[in-house]
Amino acid sequence: MVIDVERSSSDETRAGGRTAPPVWYWLLLAILAGLNVWARWPDVLEHAIANLIAMASVFLAIIVFVGWFAAASGHSPAVRWAPLGIVVGLIAIMAATFRVDYTTAELLPRFALRWAKKPDQLLPKPAAPSDGMKVPLDVTTDDDFPQFLGPDRNLSIDRVALARDWTAKPPRLVWKHAIGAGHSAFSAVNGYAVTMEQRDDEELVTCYDLLTGDLKWSNALTARHTTIPGGTGPRSTPTIHGGRVFAMGATGVLRCLDGANGRLIWSKNLLEETGTPPDDEANQVLWGRAGSPLIVDSMVVVPGGGSKVGTKISLIACDQQTGKKLWQGGDRQVSYSSPSLARLGGVRQVVIVNEDNITGHNAATGAVLWGYPWPGSSSSNASSSQAVAVGDDRLFVSKGYSGGAALFAVKPDTSGPGGTPRSPRVDEPAYSWTATTIWRHPKNLQTKLTNVVIYKGYVYGLSDGILECVELNEGKRQWKAGHYGHGQILRVRDLLLVETDDGEIVLVELSPESHRELGRFQAIDGQTWNNMCLYGRYLLVRNSGEAACYELPLAGVMSTHTSPKR
Repeated sequence: MVIDVERSSSDETRAGGRTAPPVWYWLLLAILAGLNVWARWPDVLEHAIANLIAMASVFLAIIVFVGWFAAASGHSPAVRWAPLGIVVGLIAIMAATFRVDYTTAELLPRFALRWAKKPDQLLPKPAAPSDGMKVPLDVTTDDDFPQFLGPDRNLSIDRVALARDWTAKPPRLVWKHAIGAGHSAFSAVNGYAVTMEQRDDEELVTCYDLLTGDLKWSNALTARHTTIPGGTGPRSTPTIHGGRVFAMGATGVLRCLDGANGRLIWSKNLLEETGTPPDDEANQVLWGRAGSPLIVDSMVVVPGGGSKVGTKISLIACDQQTGKKLWQGGDRQVSYSSPSLARLGGVRQVVIVNEDNITGHNAATGAVLWGYPWPGSSSSNASSSQAVAVGDDRLFVSKGYSGGAALFAVKPDTSGPGGTPRSPRVDEPAYSWTATTIWRHPKNLQTKLTNVVIYKGYVYGLSDGILECVELNEGKRQWKAGHYGHGQILRVRDLLLVETDDGEIVLVELSPESHRELGRFQAIDGQTWNNMCLYGRYLLVRNSGEAACYELPLAGVMSTHTSPKR
């Protein structure tokens, strides 16, 4: 009797096709849905991590359903195994047809046909510089934007006053054309703009006429850096100084070029200088060298680096004229930040955000004066943002990957023997200085790929892609609004230019009271992580596919402008 009942139940199951997933499957979906709601809640997780959780949740739900359906749905074998065959077939077709071309800053994959060349591989390679070329980069103007983040390396321009109404008088396109790959920005001097770009197997330093977009000269190096998370091409921005161009390539080659024609004066391979094998470098500095050269007196200063098991060098200073190494300082791996010059505690210093700390170096000797812990790894939770000096004794710093922001004080020990006050020496060792935290907030100003602007006691920056205003002295958030993605910003007096990560330019009022947009326009298309460059009224923007120049409307007589001297 029992056997008959079991046989009857089995027959009924086969006939009826028990297809409803069990309760535990719906419970799993509910847990995954709740996890995603929690991950998306403001200030809980970075958007990139939330996206990873979402993609993993969908994948897990599909796999579990297919596995249950094949093993226990009660259908015939042909029906039960059909979904698994479909999933495997689709994955095989996708893998054979498409490649992951790159990922966004929020770790969303972007696909391309597997056999398609990258856009930079389709561009022609520029001709070598001619002896007759004479680009006057040795002549300066008041409008010059000669280095990374602007004249003072602080993302601020006070010389120009922009019009606040872009409806009545919108920005005007001057030129737009294709450009090689890379995250380098433009630097501009005397009406000429210099950047770095990748075209196939050549890493180029290129000089364009700012007013026409015409290529004036280029200098090529056979090198190519490309990764899925970071894309292709050079990352740093050239520095123009004294008629020369100093450019750091993604693979660690520092070049000094004649600004008149782009010809090489000297170069230094930092991997050879620090004894770092290329494979070792690729594993440690996953996204490629990004430190933009800093001019200090007669020197050019860049991050150093080193091998995984050997000695590392935080900073290296070279003679501008010859490339000879003049000093080295520190023992930390590089981050994706650039050195900056500051006077702290009465001592002129080069400040650098390293892989896992921040250090101040005597500008004349490279000696480490102080260190401040700033955890990170240049192959995972990397640091990209600068440390910004605030007055004579404080620095502000921020980063992504839930690192957030901090304000800390740096002071020398000025007590001599018997408590007698003394002035700090230029070669003070690290132990005679103190670096102490004033405040630190891991949820504020998570500047993953960007830098901040400090204006009238408030800090403005793109925090995980959303514009945020924070009070400087205590770190209290004033507001957070406007999802612009991982783009860039630039202060122009009391206005903020925001470049979204899809190439739109937005004009925002700088006010701690509220977030207020004044205008916007689409400047270029495609993923845009490159910083902006403002030369007088001319705004230069670019990404890994397009470059453009726009004339921005000015606020009448409040602005001054000098014409290029040609």
